[in-house]
Amino acid sequence: MTLAASATSLHRPGLGIALICAGVAGISINDMLIKLLSGGYPLHQIVATRAAVGLCIILVMLKLEGGWKLLRSDTPWLHLARGVLVVLANMTFYASVAIMPLGQATALFFVAPLFITLLSVPMLGERVGPWRLGAVFVGFLGVVVMQQPWAETPEGVAGARLALLLPVVSALLYALLQVLTRKLGVTTRASALAVHLQLMFLVVSAGFYLVAGDGRYMDSFDSEAARFLLRPWVLPSASDAMVFLLLGCISGFVGYALSASYRMADAAVIAPFEYVGLPLAIFWGWAIFGEWPIPATWIGCALIVGAGLVVFLRERARSRPQPGRRRGSTAVRR
Repeated sequence: MTLAASATSLHRPGLGIALICAGVAGISINDMLIKLLSGGYPLHQIVATRAAVGLCIILVMLKLEGGWKLLRSDTPWLHLARGVLVVLANMTFYASVAIMPLGQATALFFVAPLFITLLSVPMLGERVGPWRLGAVFVGFLGVVVMQQPWAETPEGVAGARLALLLPVVSALLYALLQVLTRKLGVTTRASALAVHLQLMFLVVSAGFYLVAGDGRYMDSFDSEAARFLLRPWVLPSASDAMVFLLLGCISGFVGYALSASYRMADAAVIAPFEYVGLPLAIFWGWAIFGEWPIPATWIGCALIVGAGLVVFLRERARSRPQPGRRRGSTAVRR
């Protein structure tokens, strides 16, 4: 089969939309479970366990799609850079959910498409018109509204104001990731992309364990986000072990579903459906943790989501879907 024929056979937008919705639902459950575990376990233990279970599932999918040969790549350093960015972005986002409402953290993360728009100018040489630049401005105005820099910083919480920027930092890292992902095109199978990511999670988590797995640095920080990163490893209880197992299974499915969705349809079609994750995050925050967004959060959400949708709609109008060419997503996350 020629490359053009293969690319055409991949263009299945209906299935791509179904996969992105299922994947985003999985992400919302994943985030909720990690926030649930954040009070008793270090982030690198959660990530390592999740990645180990998820890798087992992904390897089965890899075998079904063609076997070990799919892991060979002409751009190994690109995969490495992609994996590092994914891990860093995950850690900053999950550190944020330990200290702020899940819906707020998720909404702030959705500035990633706006970062992608800005980065596409210097890094990809793309032209960005006044509509998209205006949307970027409005989206970042939403970040300011949600951050409320005019409000008082909570007493006794060192670096609380900076900690609230963690989801935005995560979004910037993911934007860099997606600029790199554009270079991979459709030459790498979804299962192979997911294997690379899970392996990187395991390597980085192992590094955290070797350096800080005994919790020696935890008491050096007052920030709950930093303590979440640096807690000592703990043997899970039987009930928590089931949560760890569920996390791994969800991670395996999400990694495949998101990679596959963006190979089956253009991002201008797929990406708007990622915003399904925001009402789901707000629901889990309310149902599980008793969190309900304050008015400033609702206003910020509306500005960020509205700006993101304008960016996607302008992108769709600017360039029709082309078989063999897929634009970056924000949802490789988690």
